[in-house]
Amino acid sequence: MTNARRTTTTHRRRSPRRIARKPLAGSLAVAALLGGAWYATAATSSGESGGSTAAGTSASPSVSSSASAEAAAQGSPSTTGTATASASAKTTPKAAAKTSTTAKVATGTLSPTSTTVALAAKFPYLTAGYNNTREWTRTTTAVAPNGTLRVAWPAADGVHVTPLNAAGLRSGADTIVKGTKEVGGLVAHNDGFALLTRVADTNKWKETAAAIVRYTNGKQTFRTKLTGTASNDTSPGLDGQLTWNGTKYGAYFVVHGAGGFADGHFGDKLTYISAKGAKLSGGWSWGCSHNEGIALHAETSGAFTSLCFDDWRSGLFVSTGIGAPDVAPVVQREQCWAGYCGGTFPSRTGDLVKSATGRYATAFASRGAASAKKNAADSSGRGWTVTPRTGTHQVAVAFMANRNSGPGKAVYLTSAAGTENVNVHIAPYGKDRLLVSWESLKGAKCNAGTCTGTFTGTHLRLIDWNGKAQGTDKVVTARISGDIAVLKNGTLTWAYAPVTPTYATPLNGASPTTTSLRLARLTP
Repeated sequence: MTNARRTTTTHRRRSPRRIARKPLAGSLAVAALLGGAWYATAATSSGESGGSTAAGTSASPSVSSSASAEAAAQGSPSTTGTATASASAKTTPKAAAKTSTTAKVATGTLSPTSTTVALAAKFPYLTAGYNNTREWTRTTTAVAPNGTLRVAWPAADGVHVTPLNAAGLRSGADTIVKGTKEVGGLVAHNDGFALLTRVADTNKWKETAAAIVRYTNGKQTFRTKLTGTASNDTSPGLDGQLTWNGTKYGAYFVVHGAGGFADGHFGDKLTYISAKGAKLSGGWSWGCSHNEGIALHAETSGAFTSLCFDDWRSGLFVSTGIGAPDVAPVVQREQCWAGYCGGTFPSRTGDLVKSATGRYATAFASRGAASAKKNAADSSGRGWTVTPRTGTHQVAVAFMANRNSGPGKAVYLTSAAGTENVNVHIAPYGKDRLLVSWESLKGAKCNAGTCTGTFTGTHLRLIDWNGKAQGTDKVVTARISGDIAVLKNGTLTWAYAPVTPTYATPLNGASPTTTSLRLARLTP
């Protein structure tokens, strides 16, 4: 583990939802056995970022613009219809949303269209990240086998799961999963959904526990805690993923040691759960250190494929659980101190796409590595020191031949030194292309790994499976602020807050809120 880092800079998340992370002063006797570097932390109370205070939205169109990035960022009045939401779980709201009349339903033009869905509660759409950096509060959109959709988003009364039909129109009242915080992942079923979230728990840190909650036909069928006293762990912030292979769920998330060998330190956990909520064998109880970006792909057999940003070995790795610091294939070396790394899910990574031939692709915000070497001050021999190549994050794509191998050299899609790039995502686009999206900030001013700047647009770029651009970038007014669902016909769909971003200042105080979401659609 690394014990000679961050001597002059403090990296923090002031939001109560986030955990202050500090270097561990001395070596642990069991360090050689553990798959994560750990950092001691004072006990902190968990909770959501801010409250819902500034209700309302600033509307921007979801139709893409071919004008300059600045013009796209300004937007124009929206003419999308609104679906009427019901505040009562027993009342079915009228689905009155209509596709934007200003939008031409386009195929293959990188022009998203959208519907607007009214919400039954206020959605605080921003979260304070490291150094109070503005990050989108995660929403997750998932598609069921029958083509219907579910969108999960957090509110003051719990996580809401909104049902939509295949056209993106509300089809019923929200299911409110009471006593839950954070959307860590969502799986949609024909008769309901499964949600990875956080629930109340009793432990020395007074933090929440990770849990999977399954609803079937409107009723809760199981609520399974994934951390607790028996396993000496908590989950004050999931930064997670939940996937399903038709037989079992895979839940991958951050854990905080609450007793035992990992007391006070951070790692990650991969757990498999049956369709009835029972814990299954496989996975691991302790993996990558301070995982700052989690990706998980469900496989039809064997272990699910996973990626992590590990701050001990400093970089992006194929996750292998407790042996990760020694044997995990290296995807990319990065300076992964808190706030510096390309992770910080959901705004910078978390997507892992598999091709028909078994290759994998992931995209992330990267500062690269001018040099990377073992940290001589780390007695375990596992710590690395990385000197970044750039001061701002650039958009990188990495490819893996299979789930057990590291890739070749990452492909960089951006290079402007004074531009910061955040909120990077990748998704399949048709049979043989990939869609990469990101938000750019010009005039970036960076401190302790995080940057402020002037938002200049959401960029979409098509690439092939070698990273080669398949046309010029498209700057659009739609945002991608969470997980993207892929329909059977290849259409991509996702939910986002209909507001124009600003990254000029950190987020101090409560998040603003919105009472509607846009459901964007992009058809190859």
